Amino acid sequence: MKNVITEPAALTAEKVKSLRQAAEQGDPEAQFKLGQAYDRGQGVAEDQAEAAKWYRLAAEQGHAEAQLNLGLTYDAIDGVGQDKTEAFKWYRLAAEQGNPYAQFRLGLAYASGDDLEKDKVEAAKWYRLAAEQGNPGAQLNLGNAYCLGEGVEEDRTEAVKWYRLAAEQGNPGAQCLLGLTCYLGEGVEKDEAEAVKWYRLAAVQGHSSAQCGLGNAYYLGEGVEKDPTEAAKWYRLAAEQGHAEAQFNLGYTYYYGDGVEEDRAEAVKWFRLAEEEK
Repeated sequence: MKNVITEPAALTAEKVKSLRQAAEQGDPEAQFKLGQAYDRGQGVAEDQAEAAKWYRLAAEQGHAEAQLNLGLTYDAIDGVGQDKTEAFKWYRLAAEQGNPYAQFRLGLAYASGDDLEKDKVEAAKWYRLAAEQGNPGAQLNLGNAYCLGEGVEEDRTEAVKWYRLAAEQGNPGAQCLLGLTCYLGEGVEKDEAEAVKWYRLAAVQGHSSAQCGLGNAYYLGEGVEKDPTEAAKWYRLAAEQGHAEAQFNLGYTYYYGDGVEEDRAEAVKWFRLAEEEK
């Protein structure tokens, strides 16, 4: 399950013994780190039930990271028994202490309405708190909230601001959406070359929509020199991930021999896959 957000230092059996002594005396930081050890199987055999036990002891003393990790333990399918209500209880306690990842997870819970009443305003509130602390997932989702007007007033310029902050941290979803806004000129001045830059950054991370967008840029010569062969390359990478538009576009290149050798059978294969993905 590996619920630990902050990667712990490597632990030896001797270090775990020392942590256990402190944990058994009620030290919340030691309890938290012992929970991490069991969560990661470092210095001890991996044991999610034991991890949850120590996380709980620390969490009940107000340790924010332990509260977060206990929430993640209850949120996981392969944990100690999935319990969304219990997960959100601990997320909230950590979020109210300012933990940005807990704030992000609480925002997700309100946005989805998964065992919490769906509340887009509340989701945006928690996304903002996490985003202002630099959480890239929250920045991306707050950007989406502004783009769609969900929980906040629609504001494409504000959406671009948050997409950019997440994109600059390497978030591929934000990079792709920033590329799209640059291409469309929504909330930012239209700049096809800038769009290609962000599409590429996301595409090399395997983001299928960005790969398709980069393929389109090469196929049409928008923001980059026209190159049907390069277009087909990016279409294929996205198509192999099940991206319907890329599958159709790859089929088109095979049908007309544009960037690849003409192959009607291969074209039909990709057209069919695209239709199945709809």
